[in-house]
Amino acid sequence: MSQTSSGQYDRLSKAFHWLTALVVLIAFILGPEGFGRLMHEGIDPATRSDIVWHETLGVVVFVLTLLRLIWVAMRPAAPRFPMPAWMTAFSKLVHLILWALLLLLPITAILALGSEGHPLTLLGGFRINEWPMLAGSSIAGLADWGEVHKFLGDVIIWLAGFHAVAALYHHFKLKDGVMKSMLS
Repeated sequence: MSQTSSGQYDRLSKAFHWLTALVVLIAFILGPEGFGRLMHEGIDPATRSDIVWHETLGVVVFVLTLLRLIWVAMRPAAPRFPMPAWMTAFSKLVHLILWALLLLLPITAILALGSEGHPLTLLGGFRINEWPMLAGSSIAGLADWGEVHKFLGDVIIWLAGFHAVAALYHHFKLKDGVMKSMLS
């Protein structure tokens, strides 16, 4: 791919990037501590706004990620900046892991809900009470999907933080325009 003439990402790519970052951060902050324990104690998730918001934002992350992937396949070429080969390779690896996490977090949440018999409860009163295809499936017993989801949630926050620090390094130390390409 060649560099775009402005060295900037297009507006839609920027909007997807920042909206996804914001939604992931809010979903992480609202992630209910001890979700499984609460459900086993008989708490109805619809009575907990943190759960309803967290699950709704998780669906939003999944939809945004799918739309972003479609846009990445269709958009103008992303800007490219000269940098050492190791830095380019590391950047691609970090981005690949972030993309994977954006897809895996909602999937592991659904696996956790389905395998433990918990409902998906969203804003507006939308609710899926049962996941019969998941509850009895072989994949349900492969892991404690709630713990996997929690771990991946921590990983995406740490990796996003590293991503932000790298952007600041590019901006203040290397002064190469990488961070500006996603800001202005």
